[in-house]
Amino acid sequence: MTILITGGCGYIGSHVVRQLSELKEKVLVLDNLVTGFKQALIYNEKLIQIDLADTLNLEKVFIENSIDSVLHFAASTIVPESIENPCKYYQNNTQNTFNLINLCLKYKVKNFVFSSTAAVYNVSSSGVACEETTPTNPITPYGKSKLFSEIMLKDIASASDLKYVILRYFNVAGADPILRTGQRARNASHLITVCCKAGTNQIKQVEVFGTDYETPDGSCIRDYIHVEDLAMAHIKALDYLYKGGQSEIINLGYGKGHSVKEVIKVVRQISDNNFAIKERPRREGDLPVVIAKINKATKLLNWQPKFANLEKIVEHSYNWELAMLESTNALK
Repeated sequence: MTILITGGCGYIGSHVVRQLSELKEKVLVLDNLVTGFKQALIYNEKLIQIDLADTLNLEKVFIENSIDSVLHFAASTIVPESIENPCKYYQNNTQNTFNLINLCLKYKVKNFVFSSTAAVYNVSSSGVACEETTPTNPITPYGKSKLFSEIMLKDIASASDLKYVILRYFNVAGADPILRTGQRARNASHLITVCCKAGTNQIKQVEVFGTDYETPDGSCIRDYIHVEDLAMAHIKALDYLYKGGQSEIINLGYGKGHSVKEVIKVVRQISDNNFAIKERPRREGDLPVVIAKINKATKLLNWQPKFANLEKIVEHSYNWELAMLESTNALK
């Protein structure tokens, strides 16, 4: 049977594709390549270039392949952009997820792993970690588009045989330690990637949005998780469903936070580059502290992260940026 992976040429999806291929699983990748890259498929996995809004051709994929499970990564993910252009997010995230789930029902797909986000929460109290039972009250169209998708998936699954695991990511960073896969962002927005680009002199400065939050150093605190650990959690979630596990919602982070200023300090140390920062006003949609409780992931999925260390995450991200820069320079 085939595992269908949407957004498999993207940052997180490509790491999951690679790990599944190394386990000799049969994978089929769907990606419209708007933000994804063919080069991310290092084992030449089968790729169909398609947008999930194209329901006619999407259905052909289900007709022509024996799909047992779906891992759904394809989405728009930039919070400020979602505030400026909410229609894009409700179309690409919510409507397209419905298109996909609808075909999963029609063609009797058994298992569905959904890439969701901590943005479905709204936790403003410092030090309060998010549990899966924490009330969902997203404050941005991005978070809402993902929560609406979660609600659809739960309702549809409760009326069918489809089983799911919803994985709520916290802040993803890092790269494959031996540099086969990493983040190939055209316009990087993730803090660690942006800092590493500054550390490799690809950009001149790093903007810090808000330095007056009620945190120890005034900057936002986030729970950063290594992409390799995140990818392995998807495989654990799929295995959990294969073994008859019931539908679940599970947080993915490390259960500890680091501030924006802490991240900058670590990147400066590893890169040996005291790059400039520019302090800016707070951004709409940013919360002071977002940290996960991860008991469910470790116990239910038997997930044991290998890289739960900010220095290691930054080191792998920095090495990836160096490798990409060297590769670009070699082509000039």
